[in-house]
Amino acid sequence: MSMPTPEERPGEAFTEAVAEAVQSSVMAFRLVMAMADAVRRRQQKRAGKEDELPDAEKSAAEASEEVRKFLPDDISAALLEGADWPQLAQQLMALRQAGVDLQTMLPRVGEITAMVRDQVVANAEKVRREGTEEWAEALRETLPAGPVREAILSSPAWPEMARTMATLNERGVDVRAILASAHEEGVGVDQAVAKVLATAEAPTPSRDATLSYGPLTVGLDIPKDLDLGDRERALRQLSIAPSENQRFVRMVREAMPGAEREADLLVTARQWPLLAARMADMESKGRPVAEHLAGLSKDASWQQGPQSQRGRRLVEAADEALRKPVGTTPAGPGPRVSTAAARSTSARVGPAKTSGKGAAPATPGVAAHREAGPAARSGRRR
Repeated sequence: MSMPTPEERPGEAFTEAVAEAVQSSVMAFRLVMAMADAVRRRQQKRAGKEDELPDAEKSAAEASEEVRKFLPDDISAALLEGADWPQLAQQLMALRQAGVDLQTMLPRVGEITAMVRDQVVANAEKVRREGTEEWAEALRETLPAGPVREAILSSPAWPEMARTMATLNERGVDVRAILASAHEEGVGVDQAVAKVLATAEAPTPSRDATLSYGPLTVGLDIPKDLDLGDRERALRQLSIAPSENQRFVRMVREAMPGAEREADLLVTARQWPLLAARMADMESKGRPVAEHLAGLSKDASWQQGPQSQRGRRLVEAADEALRKPVGTTPAGPGPRVSTAAARSTSARVGPAKTSGKGAAPATPGVAAHREAGPAARSGRRR
């Protein structure tokens, strides 16, 4: 495993994790040396020829060259700067005098220390990911979609903000109450800056937000300026942390064994952020996302039709699998959704304007689960 670079894992949290990892590697080196020295002493003692440790100063100079040659740079530097380096050097030189080939031993010890270092960093990164996911979910539950929520998630300081939220929560502070109050201040700042920049006009729904009216967004908190053309931004707008998105992608691939190409087609579809938002919403309500996704393998209707439209059919099939109860018999190909009816009942975006003559009636014969009806609302949205 290679060490992540500061560019890949920026911030104070990464620096602290690396420092802790290197110190853990030094501890592992001390442990291995103590074990090797114990074996040397016992063997020599049994033979009645236990040697005294060599001179500390001379040992430190000679052992430094060996350590720099065979151990990773960051670990060897930490070892040589440690207060106990003279004693460790004596142990190394005593092993060499006893017949141990350090050019064979030290590379193996270096592998051990590197493994320890990388495991500590990986664990710290896992904790950090889980922490940011938890508070990204808190943002979804507490703040409405909009510029304030997106600004928080897109900020370089977001990981540190998530850590602060976790620390306050551990100390008994109601972090969600702080978020709700701070949101009002954020809206005020956003409006004040917009006014100065002469861009404080009322936002109109983007084309993506308009086209997403209907089943894909019912019950979800969708920003009016949704931009599916910029995937990273769309995920931020929907409060999906990068680690959450990666986890949802893995879940889809695991739900479609033997259909890797189709799984890739689904997770690269333009509408994928909306499906990820649906999965995040389901998880926040304790619903089994993986069991719902299993329906993609049970219902093969998305395989029927032109190859060029398979991506669209996969998106529709995934959305249906996520919204329908687990175990429901797939409906298979059927009448298309009534777009007018779906738009007029969307819970999150205003209804489409209609002429004075009234909206067109829903297409006869629409399957029961496709008919327009009261839009589901999430009790966790504000």
